[in-house]
Amino acid sequence: MSPAPALLVIAHGSRDPRHAATVHALTGRVRALRPGLRVETAFLDFTTPSVGQALSSLYLSGVREVVALPLLLTRAFHAKSDVPAALAESTARLPGLSVRVADVLGPSPLLVSALERRLAEAGLTPADRATTAVVLASAGSTDPEAIAAIAETAREWRHTGWCAVRPAFASAGLPRTEDAVRALRAEGFARVAVAPYVIAPGRLPDRIAAGAEAAGADVVAGVLGAAPELARLLLRRFDDAAAAAAGIPALTA
Repeated sequence: MSPAPALLVIAHGSRDPRHAATVHALTGRVRALRPGLRVETAFLDFTTPSVGQALSSLYLSGVREVVALPLLLTRAFHAKSDVPAALAESTARLPGLSVRVADVLGPSPLLVSALERRLAEAGLTPADRATTAVVLASAGSTDPEAIAAIAETAREWRHTGWCAVRPAFASAGLPRTEDAVRALRAEGFARVAVAPYVIAPGRLPDRIAAGAEAAGADVVAGVLGAAPELARLLLRRFDDAAAAAAGIPALTA
């Protein structure tokens, strides 16, 4: 039998050291859930190793099959352009290396469960659902598919019992977090919570938190981070890609 492919988690990267620390904590949780799986981390920008460096390291260690998993919540520019370009450049110079690209993380019920976890950690209880409006605050995107996916996640989450769930964006889209909080207040909701729909800390998550505080949100949850639901979701995306003999094209030099 051929060895199982390695998992390469590709994060966006940030100048903020909290970003890489959070990504590494998440991939560490993935390793703990599946000890036999080779799990490595790469970054598109700002942080090392790059995608090329990580793939070269795997290749030199004898790995010939890799599942590359974009650590992204939606299929926006990074998933559609940056990740494929970085992988294609690397496979072109590593003969015999096969890279299969897993799907992005969202949408998924596991992401909603992780959001629920962070709100509970911030102090909300199941009894608060019926009297709490939630702002689903994402980093933002100019990609219509990504915007639609976030709006759909908000609509679906609303059906779980919260009295309202509205999307907001830290950049590239409207409304901003603070405007969404104020709009819900104007509609008469007494308690408003902000749930950041982002994976790791950084400039845009800080903007979400600042906007929530400026607008007087009652509860501000933490980023998704190394939530156990995210770790399970990474493994689910890995398993789906590894099992797809023809469903997801492999990039082979």
